[in-house]
Amino acid sequence: MLGNFSYHNPTKLYFGDESLGFLKDELDKYGKNVLLVYGGGSIQKNGIYDEVISILRDCGKNVAEVPGVMPNPTVEKLYEGLRIAREHQTDFILAVGGGSVCDYAKAVSVSIHCDDDPWQKYYVRFEEPTCEIVPVGCVLTMAGTGSEMNAGSVITNHDAKLKIGHVFGDNVMPKFSILNPKYTMTLPKYQMIAGIYDIMNHICEQYFSGEDDNTSDYISEGLMRSLIHASRIAVQDPQNYEARSNIMWTATWALNTLVSRGKSTDWMVHMLGQAVGAYTDATHGMTLAAVSLPYYRYIMPYGLQKFARFAAEVWGISAADKTTEELAEAGLSAMEAWMQELGLVMKTSELGVTEDMIEGIADATLILDGGYRVLNRDEIVQILKASM
Repeated sequence: MLGNFSYHNPTKLYFGDESLGFLKDELDKYGKNVLLVYGGGSIQKNGIYDEVISILRDCGKNVAEVPGVMPNPTVEKLYEGLRIAREHQTDFILAVGGGSVCDYAKAVSVSIHCDDDPWQKYYVRFEEPTCEIVPVGCVLTMAGTGSEMNAGSVITNHDAKLKIGHVFGDNVMPKFSILNPKYTMTLPKYQMIAGIYDIMNHICEQYFSGEDDNTSDYISEGLMRSLIHASRIAVQDPQNYEARSNIMWTATWALNTLVSRGKSTDWMVHMLGQAVGAYTDATHGMTLAAVSLPYYRYIMPYGLQKFARFAAEVWGISAADKTTEELAEAGLSAMEAWMQELGLVMKTSELGVTEDMIEGIADATLILDGGYRVLNRDEIVQILKASM
């Protein structure tokens, strides 16, 4: 491994079908005023809400709620949560839901005691918190984003047509996260497979960078193989606990910074997908799926050896009688077939993108320099057109 790095992850995980039993122990460590944030009401239908509320009451907590956190949390929703959190004099935030709810909780946590506008401070100027950070805990109900063990937070501003993520420091990571695979089993198939592809792409964003012999790449290959195997089982049998548990665990390790160590990392698929999401409000994992292959086929010549390795080590494709280019393309073709097998959206036009949006989406795409090629705007437009 080349380069120098540090690694620290302070989030404590509780994993398994009895993991919610540890919530009381964790809540006892924090103040009386708890802000409970959650999504559109599924946790009330499946009983998770009642379980959590019962524990909060047993712990003697004073609870205020922010329901209705949407899949792509908006800046307006952030302002609403801030108002409630400040009125409640919040000591602790408990996020119960998927990655968007966890992302949202972190955005609120760094903003409660900050006088600046959080959109401008964190998502335009990319500043770090300069005020007290309210601690966050998560009860995860959907696997995909890895937000339960990282410091990332993505917020959408529809007026500005921007969807931007900020990766904060270790001090913003959840203090603990509770991962019960059974909580993911009530998700509709569309959301499940979108989460699966989000996991896959998180790994790819880190894997497709660098040229050294890097331990992180070996770990990534194992995670991808596990995900592919479990995803095929889960699509056929959504109630298979073993498959759902492996997907959930892979999601956490895909984006808790472990496999990024020693890597420059790419993240351009996310930049493209988030720009598409800002214009369409489409499900995050589906925006990634729709732009991935056009992007990877475009940059493949610049990182040919890694794409060939991807084919051999992740998809088990033999290099016999193939040129390096043919092997690399065979790997992307195998990924494409798997994506189609899961039922992912493969075109941005299916998500509502029209030709007249392309220029605007290109303008909203942040250009990063960690991958095998630094794109220019014309190349972004070309890739977006190919994604249609």
